[in-house]
Amino acid sequence: MLVTSPARCMLEAGGMEAPDPHLHHRGVALAMLDPPQVGRRFVTLYALSYAGGSLLLLGPLLVSLALKVNDLVGIDDAPKNLALVTGVGSLLAIVSNPLFGRLSDRTSSRLGMRRPWMIVGVAGGALGTLTVALAPNIGVVLVGWCMAQVFLNALLAAQAAVLPDQVPTVQRGRVSGILGVCLPVASVAATYLVQAFEGSRLMTFLAPLLVGCVLVGIFTSSLQDRRLDSADKPPWSLKQLAGTFYVNPRANPDFAWAFTSRFMLIVAYAFLVTYQAYFLIDELGVVVADVAHQIYLGTLVQSTALIIASPITGQLSDRLQRRKVFVMAAAVIYAAALVIIATASGTGGYLLGMGLGGVGFGMYMAVDLALVVDVLPDAASAAKDLGVLNMAGALPFALAPAVAPVILAISGNSYSVLYLVSGTCAALGALAVLPIHRVR
Repeated sequence: MLVTSPARCMLEAGGMEAPDPHLHHRGVALAMLDPPQVGRRFVTLYALSYAGGSLLLLGPLLVSLALKVNDLVGIDDAPKNLALVTGVGSLLAIVSNPLFGRLSDRTSSRLGMRRPWMIVGVAGGALGTLTVALAPNIGVVLVGWCMAQVFLNALLAAQAAVLPDQVPTVQRGRVSGILGVCLPVASVAATYLVQAFEGSRLMTFLAPLLVGCVLVGIFTSSLQDRRLDSADKPPWSLKQLAGTFYVNPRANPDFAWAFTSRFMLIVAYAFLVTYQAYFLIDELGVVVADVAHQIYLGTLVQSTALIIASPITGQLSDRLQRRKVFVMAAAVIYAAALVIIATASGTGGYLLGMGLGGVGFGMYMAVDLALVVDVLPDAASAAKDLGVLNMAGALPFALAPAVAPVILAISGNSYSVLYLVSGTCAALGALAVLPIHRVR
């Protein structure tokens, strides 16, 4: 959305309309101006698109990919093969998100800066997903999933950049709170669609794929995208390319602390979701046959709490024009939830902790994104910098399987100790917000 004074007057409340798309951003100074307020229709379509992008990724990741691997190699070899596929995919995701963010920031297409990468991301992601669905062996599954991760991260990078492009500071808390609801909604939708078509392995991939593509497509076609004049392209060199994966912490300490805060909280989350099955079996004595049901109940409780907490927190943050206090409170609540889970003596305590964790995680994701957008180093490289931030969400899932065995070995295979360490990580995430100065 373009940011000129006449354009601000052109915005129609409740609509998708934006200023004249033929106007161009000219330099960083103009890019730094706050865009006009967005209407309900824009927010609705943006949120649905965000949920659609999450659905494209989560549909295979939560259920279908594991079942496909199991179909090909059997239950005995499935875990190590799944670890290979998801591990390589995660590494590519870490690289792809900031790289495509950088490319998006330099795009001067007539279609805009973000739309071309949404289109490329959906098309490439769909092709990769279909490759996985039709794969005759693990090698093809690996190739297909790597393709899906690369292109879907191009989509996600472009979608994230729409927030600073189009949404003014006064609305970012509310909008990011709504976006925070999209992940649990997509998780529930993905699981439902896969279960609905369980009789056909192909349809377990196609159903989430089709729904996600439609949701992204509606927003992409309606978006009045930010335009960049070719004369205003950021410089491009090997040094600039290397900078795609790095934001100087000395020059941008607020962004560095925001990165650290998110990294520590997602480390805590990664430990929880990766090892909760083993925690239920070894610590709470849940029989193997009932583990999936207990995880479903925990996820449902957590998602419900998250959906309630996220938009409320976002609106309060906007009304009070405060970010740090909400982020800190959220991380502390999440740390407390992990302590409750770690010390639980039965599934009741586990569900209580999951519910409280949903409140904390929902609060955090609602306001943290708004906080980060407010401390971006350079509005002209917003997508690249948000891509670097997304590394704080991807790295923990690659690190957790490497670090957890060390903690378990030291603690005598105690998953309760592992979760206490997770709670400590979340608490450190709260402390990391304190040094941020540009945001209250």
